[in-house]
Amino acid sequence: MSFSRREAAAALLAASAAGLTPGWARGQDLTQTAIPEPATPLDPTEDPDFTLATTGDPFANMVAPVTINGQGPYDFLIDTGANVSCVSRKLAQQLGLEPTAPAKVHSVVGVQTRPAVLIHQLRVGERDRRRVRAPSLPLQGTDLGGLLGVDWLKGQRLTLNLRENKIDITRSRAETPKVGSVIVPAKLRWGQLTIVDADMNGRDIQALIDSGSEVALCNDKLRELVTRIDPSQAPGKVKTLVHLQTIMGEPFVGEQIYLPFLRLGGVRMGNVPVVHADAHVFKVWGVDDRPALVLGMDLLSEFRSVSMDFGRRTVRFDV
Repeated sequence: MSFSRREAAAALLAASAAGLTPGWARGQDLTQTAIPEPATPLDPTEDPDFTLATTGDPFANMVAPVTINGQGPYDFLIDTGANVSCVSRKLAQQLGLEPTAPAKVHSVVGVQTRPAVLIHQLRVGERDRRRVRAPSLPLQGTDLGGLLGVDWLKGQRLTLNLRENKIDITRSRAETPKVGSVIVPAKLRWGQLTIVDADMNGRDIQALIDSGSEVALCNDKLRELVTRIDPSQAPGKVKTLVHLQTIMGEPFVGEQIYLPFLRLGGVRMGNVPVVHADAHVFKVWGVDDRPALVLGMDLLSEFRSVSMDFGRRTVRFDV
């Protein structure tokens, strides 16, 4: 039985208490984000809280207006899978941004040295960052001006309001669970949040949140767990190949499989579609030796909102 997004989100609310959601059916999109190597961190500042309207398809990507050196705004992808912000090569050339030392950039499929530029002022809503060293990427097939990584969220809280097409940026703060929400502990590595209270069919897994990815990805170790439970999903037996492309135009291929059961804190889901690809990104995040899942926008968009508190290292799912 397949559910629409709205029906699936409603089913999640009921399932969070006990039980499983029915299976989801969804076509897989073809873009996966780049993961830049961390640059020199910026000094923390006291930033104001603000809400910012976003554009784009909230079920695929969320795009925010950004000004560069007082010019713009330009559309930047909100990418919690990237630990530094990047600018498109086209925009860097258009604005005549000052070249700086090249940077290593990790994508899903590997690592390459890319040109980098110096941005004297990067402004998002009410927030300014000064002297940002940003890799300059050939963002293929998009009109994006760049990617907003987690470097501008140090110690802060980002809420993706997926139903309202807006984001909230606030200071980190304590909160108590409420009806319709689940708070899950996480750990911080290279600036990204990894959910620690997660399992598949009772086996502990690592779950990483990547708002720049349109699809959920799993690694070899998680695929091995799935195969033990359901031998029909063993490598070579699955017929659904998914052809994907990184945002830098690098092609790769995965297989669509289904996780029989997934638990994220108090949220439980069944028959969850993911793409298996033992991608370089799992090595970058240090989880290639254990079962791991990247939560892309196809899964995140099943929720009304997702809040990532980088200060308190928690994730809140609102269903």
